[in-house]
Amino acid sequence: MMLPVPPGPGVSGGAGPVRTASAPQRGIILPDLLVVVPGGLTGRQLASMRAIGGVRAVTAFDGARITVNGHPASVIGVSPASFRSWVPPRVAADQRLWHGLAAGGLVATDAAARRLGLTANRGYRVIGRVAMTLSFTGRARLAIAGVDALVNSRVSARLGLVHRVAALISAPGTTMGVLTARVRAILGRSARLVDLAGGLPVPGAGPGPITSYLQLFRDSAARYCPRLSWTVLAAIGQIESGDGRNIGPSSAGALGPMQFMPGTWAQWGIDGFGPSGPPDVLDPLDAVPSAARMLCADGASAGTAAGLRQAIFAYNHATWYVNEVLALAAQYAGQYH
Repeated sequence: MMLPVPPGPGVSGGAGPVRTASAPQRGIILPDLLVVVPGGLTGRQLASMRAIGGVRAVTAFDGARITVNGHPASVIGVSPASFRSWVPPRVAADQRLWHGLAAGGLVATDAAARRLGLTANRGYRVIGRVAMTLSFTGRARLAIAGVDALVNSRVSARLGLVHRVAALISAPGTTMGVLTARVRAILGRSARLVDLAGGLPVPGAGPGPITSYLQLFRDSAARYCPRLSWTVLAAIGQIESGDGRNIGPSSAGALGPMQFMPGTWAQWGIDGFGPSGPPDVLDPLDAVPSAARMLCADGASAGTAAGLRQAIFAYNHATWYVNEVLALAAQYAGQYH
C-alpha cells in the first residue's frame, strides 16, 4: 500500500499519556477491497461507499510512510476496538496484542518486524511529524497488502499520519467487478484499489456464476452436504487460509485455501465447480466442495451437533480447533443472512 509521507518531524518525548482502553472483539468481518486515497477520504465518500448495494461494512484508517527504528515503514493508525474485527481470528483473539496497541504500543507484521529489527517489549524510535519512542507490542498477521505496522488512532494523530487515507470494504453481497466499478465512480482515478478477496475465478459451469467466497461456501454446502451449514465451511476457510490469502504450503505440508494434506486430498479431492479436469487443491472451486464432501462423510451428514463436532475434529484433530470453528460459524450465521 503506497502511503504518503507526513510533514517533517518535530520532537516528542514518547507515547506519554496516550491511553485507549481496549474492547472485546466484535465479531469477524472479511475485507474484500482496500482503497487508498492520498489526500484522505471525505465523510461523503465514506457514506457513498457504505451505500453501495451488497456492502456490509466499511472502516477507514489513517496512514503514512514514516520511519521506524531507522527504516521506512508503512504505518496505519486504527481504533483497536473496531479494527480488531477486520483481522484474522487468531490475531483478533490475542488479548495481549490489542491491550498493548490500545495503550500506545506498536504492532507489526512478521515480515516487517524482521526487516525493522523489532523485538517484543522494547522501545523504538518512530518518526513522523514528531519523533516518539513506542514499545513494540508484538507481531500479527494482518492480511492487508502493503501494511507494515499499526498504532492506535491517538498515536497516529501525534505522528501526523494522513487522516482517513485508506479504507477496507467488506461486500459479500456483490461481485468484485461491480464493487470496484462503483467505488471507482465515487473516488475517481487517483484512488488505488487492491483486491483482498483472494482472486476467486469465475467458473464456466456450476449452480450459477460463483464470484465470491460467500457464494462458494453456500453452494458447496448445498450441493455436497445439504445438512452442513455453509457457515462451518466459511469458518474453516477463514481459519485455515484467510479465504485463500495464504495457500501454503504450511509447515506440515498442507496446501490450498482449505489446507489439505496431500494424502487427504488424494482421497477426497474432487472436480467441484472448477474447470473440467483433475482436481486442483489450489483452486477454491475444487477445494471448498471437497472439504464439504469430506466433512459430510466424517459426520456432518447426520445434521446433529455431535456429528458436526466429530466431522470438524476429523478435519483437524484438536478440540480448540473445533471450538474455534463453531464459534466463528455462529458469528457468520448472525452476520450474513
